[in-house]
Amino acid sequence: MVNTDKIVSIISSDSAPAKRMISRGKEQEILIDATQGRRTKSVIFTENNKIILSALQPETLAGRFNGNASEGDYDTKE
Repeated sequence: MVNTDKIVSIISSDSAPAKRMISRGKEQEILIDATQGRRTKSVIFTENNKIILSALQPETLAGRFNGNASEGDYDTKE
């Protein structure tokens, strides 16, 4: 569970800068992998400098954080 008040940004994991940040997060041990073995689709940055990997799309996460959750948000394909 993530405190939504502490989220700085949510980005797609596809870009080269995002991949570099993930790599640095692993090195600095500030990375939290919340994908449960699924493909990483978004990267969440928090105020306390943690990087969280998620298997949900950034748009899905933003909608959930704003209270607009829908049932079809989980993607079961990898």
